[in-house]
Amino acid sequence: MSRIDRRFAALKATHRTGLIPFVTAGDPSPQHMVALMHALVDAGADLIELGVPFSDPMADGPVIQHASERAIAKGVGLNEVLAWVAAFRQLDTDTPIVLMGYLNSVEIHGYARFAQEAVQAGVDGLLLVDCPLEESAVLRPLRDAGLQQILLAAPTTAPARMAQLCGSAEGFLYYVSFAGITGAAHLSTGDIAARVADIRAHAKAPVAVGFGIRDAASAKAIAGFADAVVIGSALVERLAGATDAEEIAVRVRAFLTPIRTALDAH
Repeated sequence: MSRIDRRFAALKATHRTGLIPFVTAGDPSPQHMVALMHALVDAGADLIELGVPFSDPMADGPVIQHASERAIAKGVGLNEVLAWVAAFRQLDTDTPIVLMGYLNSVEIHGYARFAQEAVQAGVDGLLLVDCPLEESAVLRPLRDAGLQQILLAAPTTAPARMAQLCGSAEGFLYYVSFAGITGAAHLSTGDIAARVADIRAHAKAPVAVGFGIRDAASAKAIAGFADAVVIGSALVERLAGATDAEEIAVRVRAFLTPIRTALDAH
């Protein structure tokens, strides 16, 4: 089993909802990125979604766009991201790491080269927003190397395509809670509960719900029908401007601890 599969199996066995925080690699401080990753785990993260900075993050709202801009301005690229994952793995060999980004970064790096280096660094999965299932043949070198492709589904996904996604899902299926960009505040749990329940009944992999989850209350509401919750923009916003490892850890704990507590109470 992959690290992702083992983690979700453990969550299921203990009747817990997974917490997947998203942070942009290199923001707020490239020098303290590994410390940030460990702080996320210490505060209750079950998986880490690590954003690869990109110049045109079309699926992201202003908060993550600006985080990418800040990271790029500090010279952060794919090589740095993989090096941070490798450094993180020196102390943590269990927490799954999924890179979230855009196909261009991988294509320029080279598919085979990226696959080899990502696996060696300790990456477990890859979520490429602009590489849908229909185009995923280009990612075969990554899957052959052992990386799991995390697929996206949305409220606008047609039934036939949803069936394809459910049948092809590995690691976990990421359900976008509304049609929009990250960071928007359109979360309506009543609108998505039945949809997610139906997906979970048919998907080969667990279902994580993201977009619009900003605090303990919204995370707890999602926990009622999802295997995991993904929270990104609100955390990235909270971390913006932190300048040292201690401050980063304090902000992570203050933000994630109430969410972890709410999920566990559910």
